[in-house]
Amino acid sequence: MPYQYDLFVIGAGSGGVRAARMSARFGARAAIAEDRYLGGTCVNAGCIPKKLLVYAAHYAEDFEDARAFGWSDAKWDFDWRTLVANKDQEIQRLNDVYRNLLQTAGVELIHGRAVLQDQHTVTVGGRGYTAERILIATGGRPSIPDIPGQEYVISSDAAFHLEQLPGRIIIVGGGYIAVEFAGIFNGLGVDTMLLYRGELFLRGFDAETRRFLAEQMRKKGIKLLFNTNLTRVRREGSEYGARTTAGEVLWADTIMYATGRVANTTNTGIAELGLALDKKGAIIVNADYQTSVPSIYAIGDVTDRHNLTPVATAEGTAFARNQFSKQPMRVDYHNIPTCIFSHPNLATVGLTEEQAREQNLDPVIYKTTFTPLKHTLTKNPEKTFMKLIVDRTTDRVLGVHMVGAEAGEIIQGIAIALNTGATKAQFDATIGIHPTLAEEFVTMREPATP
Repeated sequence: MPYQYDLFVIGAGSGGVRAARMSARFGARAAIAEDRYLGGTCVNAGCIPKKLLVYAAHYAEDFEDARAFGWSDAKWDFDWRTLVANKDQEIQRLNDVYRNLLQTAGVELIHGRAVLQDQHTVTVGGRGYTAERILIATGGRPSIPDIPGQEYVISSDAAFHLEQLPGRIIIVGGGYIAVEFAGIFNGLGVDTMLLYRGELFLRGFDAETRRFLAEQMRKKGIKLLFNTNLTRVRREGSEYGARTTAGEVLWADTIMYATGRVANTTNTGIAELGLALDKKGAIIVNADYQTSVPSIYAIGDVTDRHNLTPVATAEGTAFARNQFSKQPMRVDYHNIPTCIFSHPNLATVGLTEEQAREQNLDPVIYKTTFTPLKHTLTKNPEKTFMKLIVDRTTDRVLGVHMVGAEAGEIIQGIAIALNTGATKAQFDATIGIHPTLAEEFVTMREPATP
């Protein structure tokens, strides 16, 4: 049976666009459908706008630190609406870039919500399209628990478009988004409180590194309440009262939930077609990103495995190469570096200390805490923390963790070393760049005392 397309992609986020573009360049007849915005969450309500807000939030601290370096006081006025407008302008530019990339590659862009009809057919706006392969790359969306007063809270998506900056904010959650927005709002002068139901936020990261970040955030004035959750929210005038599990009522001008994201699989025809889903509603795929329906594939956050933009783009590349080229590839999911753009940053690659011990690897731990050179002149109490996890038997570096300025930039380079199997001896033999924060990773000589 002849099909209109070799590939029809549902969702024009990072993974979907990469898969469509590369498939078209390999000669496939490709189309992509999107009902919201080009670039997906990352470009429009995630990585890019969030990082721009992170930059903005650093300036108040930078201005204060500048005094120690001889800069005289100046009056600085922050305007939230100017920041939002400039951010939106940049996002629009990126939307246009994605559109041009698709057009240049020869991918047909279809505006509207795509719904699966059968294993080779989707409909968009009532019109049917057939394809030999269908790729689902619809990403995820914020999830807010069903509590009384839910209508009074906002998600992280809405936080990018607030009409005005609140004086006080309560953020509920303990993952990337919650921790990053706590730093953003605090840096912009908002009285910020972060609530998390567990013992310590950023579950899954190295425990010692998480504790250090919590300490640094508290020094910056962020109120952290762990083992705390909300049971209801009520409104009184322009204020919102949040009742905690301890019975206390906390007041704020805005309450934001960042308690996780769920796969975008509703109202897409996925359930009706019988695609296998996990207990959280994400699509189950095999090593080739194939779903339980052989002609339908899925990549990125909709599979809820490694929910990071670079992973989605890597999967898009792998899918295109495996399906339409003679250059097959597999994505290596080991040693994926990641960064929390908190204040200060937390970045990591490889195993945590806990994971190394769980795997019976007998790790040797190297770590250091110090005041960065910049802050030897300022009154800023921020410190930097670095940690190496080394296999005692092989001397191989298993994990690297950092809390401090530009941690993401530093760990990105170190991730290359871990992926080549670098040993502690090779770290030690590397000459550092002085004076930098990063040089500490090649000067730690003595293991930490157990």
